Amino acid sequence: MTVTRLGSGGPWEQRYGYSRVVRAGDRAWTAGCTATVDGRVVHVGDPAAQTAQALRIGLAALAEVGAGPGDVVRTRMYVTDRLHADEVGRAHNVVFGAVRPAATLVVVAGLLDPEHLVEVELEAYVTDD
Repeated sequence: MTVTRLGSGGPWEQRYGYSRVVRAGDRAWTAGCTATVDGRVVHVGDPAAQTAQALRIGLAALAEVGAGPGDVVRTRMYVTDRLHADEVGRAHNVVFGAVRPAATLVVVAGLLDPEHLVEVELEAYVTDD
């Protein structure tokens, strides 16, 4: 089985030793994706926009290994405040409402950058149909 590991050049990948996306056979996983673009947090204070940005980043990474939104079977969302849950969930629904992957939303004490309100992980199952 071939394992493909790709980075995005993000500021923490090299420092912490991880890949943005890994594909092994018919499965693909993203690392945690946030609203960090070109090394800075975007959409500060807006959990829905940060979620949309993080999902775009995750889906772009999955596309690099041949997976699309319809291949996503599981998502995980980490939010820093339970009051953001509805906005984050609605942003998730915009992207995945028709796909309906298994999903988890967890409230956490904080994320690496204090301006991050949400972090997402995506898992995909890719078939050759």
